[in-house]
Amino acid sequence: MIRRGLGKACAVLLGCCLLASGCTGSAEPGGTLTVLAASSLTESFGALEKRFEADHPGVDVRISYDGSATLAQQVNNGVPADVFAAADERNMAKVVRADSVAGRPKVFATNRLSIVVGRGNPKRIRGLPDLGRGDLTVVVCSPEVPCGGTTGRVTRAAGVRLHPASEEQNVKSVLNKVKTGEADAGLVYVTDVRAGGDAVTGLDVRESTSAVNRYPIAELADAPEPRLAKQFIALVSGSAGRRELTKAGFGAP
Repeated sequence: MIRRGLGKACAVLLGCCLLASGCTGSAEPGGTLTVLAASSLTESFGALEKRFEADHPGVDVRISYDGSATLAQQVNNGVPADVFAAADERNMAKVVRADSVAGRPKVFATNRLSIVVGRGNPKRIRGLPDLGRGDLTVVVCSPEVPCGGTTGRVTRAAGVRLHPASEEQNVKSVLNKVKTGEADAGLVYVTDVRAGGDAVTGLDVRESTSAVNRYPIAELADAPEPRLAKQFIALVSGSAGRRELTKAGFGAP
């Protein structure tokens, strides 16, 4: 009877230890980390998602990609999420003004515009002024999207007037229209040209150096997983994040 009682007590203690994850000190609590990220971050954040999950067994990282303006509106409308990474400071400022962030956003990368054309540049486009040609189908981002706002600043500074066939809600839509041949050219980020691979060709926009996009990231005020949010932001802004972002073509903050 005594032996049976001791065995039962040990089992109870062992169960308590496992629940508390304190007996071995190696158990990693699970959870779901929800990240809202600008479309141009798709490739680099996809790689960082895998790394974070490998470093945090049991954690599921879910990233929703879209235009920064759309994501900022979602945050301010109360969509549950832990982290917001925008392609410009203007859209991050919208969530800051609404008290939707915890702490101060941190700039972790920069990006600039590039012209994207079909593989081999079949229309023989040489630079930004050529995009005003009447024989070209050109697509750009909508003005409220970071790449659209930057497009406006760059073209005004260069004295170039565009007549776009469409204005897209995120930069990947512009890239895809050029990749599929629906458009002859578009204005995207240098990172998107790299992501397009052999299907597209990128042309330098000399004027883009005067309108560089700064990418901020922040933990959201009502983050369901604030601990994981802080750790993900540390990964993005740390050396591992910098390597992935550099590989994708982003500049340093």
